[in-house]
Amino acid sequence: MALGSKNSSLSRRSLLRTLGSGALLGGLVGCGVPAAYVPPSERAAADLSAIDKRLTWANWPLYIDTDDADATRRPTLEAFEKRTGISVEYVEEINDNDEFFGKISPALMNHQRTDRDLVVISDWMCARFVRLGWVQEMDRARQPNVTKYLDPLLRSPAFDPGRRFTVPWQSGITGIAYHRRRLGREIRSVSELWASDLKGRVTLLSGLDEAFALLMQGNGVDITRWTADDFHTVCDQVERQVRKGQIRRFTGNDYIKDLSSGDVLACQAYSGDVIQLQADDPDIRFVVPEEGAELWSESLMIPNLARHKTNAERLIDYYYEPEVAAELAAWVNYVCPVPAARDVLASAKDEETAALAEDPLIFPDTAMRRRLAIARDITAGERVEFAKRWNAIAGL
Repeated sequence: MALGSKNSSLSRRSLLRTLGSGALLGGLVGCGVPAAYVPPSERAAADLSAIDKRLTWANWPLYIDTDDADATRRPTLEAFEKRTGISVEYVEEINDNDEFFGKISPALMNHQRTDRDLVVISDWMCARFVRLGWVQEMDRARQPNVTKYLDPLLRSPAFDPGRRFTVPWQSGITGIAYHRRRLGREIRSVSELWASDLKGRVTLLSGLDEAFALLMQGNGVDITRWTADDFHTVCDQVERQVRKGQIRRFTGNDYIKDLSSGDVLACQAYSGDVIQLQADDPDIRFVVPEEGAELWSESLMIPNLARHKTNAERLIDYYYEPEVAAELAAWVNYVCPVPAARDVLASAKDEETAALAEDPLIFPDTAMRRRLAIARDITAGERVEFAKRWNAIAGL
């Protein structure tokens, strides 16, 4: 399989704004409305995979490799179809986690099919689907590549121990981006965002689920087991910085234009975005703070009553072949959930592609990996209170 490199200045996250306010689910489970939990015995439908060689896959825009000459073609997906005879309807319909939740939740709550065999959403939203029993457990006997190659750091998040219901599609890091030349110094810790030379030149992410973990890590909190007190301590700190004028504003992915223009010198940022920014401005740096940074994923799930479960499991496992994972990583530039893909990229004839194997924002090195952690998700009982407080601070 030929490896290519993506030169587009756009990444998926830089195009989209995923706020993650949680309002839809908060209304469902936080205000006395039944949570519509579906027991395991009611999640499966008759699997037509053996006689109906197709599946429908819902994903985000700009989140799969495309052909250089024809952006409507998806080389890895076409190779899967050719190898297996399975036809894939690939639908780029997910633009926001909450919006997509609102689109398919009525069917799932009412024990109806969603007409999707595979979906990709952020892990904090995956946690809700798992908790509500809206997705099916995967058969790992059909997924030897997932079993063998899934990154150990991603194997057992708190919301899905052992990854029985979810498999990471791509991963990433929420850390700090800054402009080294304009700032005139390095940034190594979260607390440096509050330095006097950054007053009015800092942005934080506006979405609760995107912002809170890194700020807690700045306080030395183990984000795999954070508490409500930890959350409110962070809110108190951020409120003080807002009053002082330290924080310019709260952003979605539009922090990118602020950092590029020089209006902002340091900000919370996603690793994949910074790879793209560095292609145009090498003075933009990304740091995993000394206290640590959040490792997150957007994961594949098979909704209840999907009619092509075996086909979907086969597709997931295909993308965990190191050669396929390498081709995908060369395009999307996020943290690859298949560390073995690094050696594949390193052997590429194209120098630009081979260099990606040495990029710690795609394949974190040992020192960086020690500082990465997956945050415990916000529970349904916490969400309404926490979202109300955070959104008041962020002006949402």
